[in-house]
Amino acid sequence: MDHRPVLPVLNQPVHLSGALLEFLARRIRLRSESLLAPLGLRPRHFVAMTVLRERGGSAQQALAKTLDMDGTNIVGLLNDLEAEGLIERRRSPEDRRRHIVELTESGIERLARAEFAIAAAEDEVLGALEPDQREALYSMLQQALNGEACRAEESC
Repeated sequence: MDHRPVLPVLNQPVHLSGALLEFLARRIRLRSESLLAPLGLRPRHFVAMTVLRERGGSAQQALAKTLDMDGTNIVGLLNDLEAEGLIERRRSPEDRRRHIVELTESGIERLARAEFAIAAAEDEVLGALEPDQREALYSMLQQALNGEACRAEESC
């Protein structure tokens, strides 16, 4: 048995956030799933629809890249949404091999209802935070996401 003392790693933060973020994300995800189910949606549908609304539509391949999904999975996700009449796919006028994906009016309405459900899930999990604290948390998470995306693309 080795009896050497374990030395602390220098310059490490006092608190590591990864496990805590994962725990809270799991709680929000589980609650979101139960609140989205009556709307016929899953969290992955909600995320895809949000991206499509913010972009005003997207090429199918670009959406797959944004969502970090392979081609087979994005097709399945879009098939789900299309079967519900929430999106439509059409050929790109510039390149007939590409599909452009857009929300339908029904998709926009369902997304609005889903946002209320997601807000309720976040209220349950993050309810101990004041509104300004929640806004600060959102800003910091957005900053971390943007920095990570920047490093991944090596464009910053």
